[in-house]
Amino acid sequence: MVAAQQTDLDSLASLEERITKAVDVVSRLRSEKEALATQLETVLAERDAAQKEASAANLQAQKIAQELEDLRSERKQVRTRIEKLLGQMDLLGTG
Repeated sequence: MVAAQQTDLDSLASLEERITKAVDVVSRLRSEKEALATQLETVLAERDAAQKEASAANLQAQKIAQELEDLRSERKQVRTRIEKLLGQMDLLGTG
């Protein structure tokens, strides 16, 4: 009977040890989950900020490209007008 009680106590101690380990693992996993959730929030916020920044930069690039196109068009018009004026001056000089 003493041997049976000792076996029961050993089994109980073993079960208690396994339960304690399981509780420790669950606690550690919960902590890791919370840390990962916080990290995920941070990463998502950084991603959103980067997307907004990229969108703003893209809009700025489009504006600059349009401004460049406008300046090239204006330069072409000025060149044409100057060429006409030079042509008229040549006519005055030869006449």
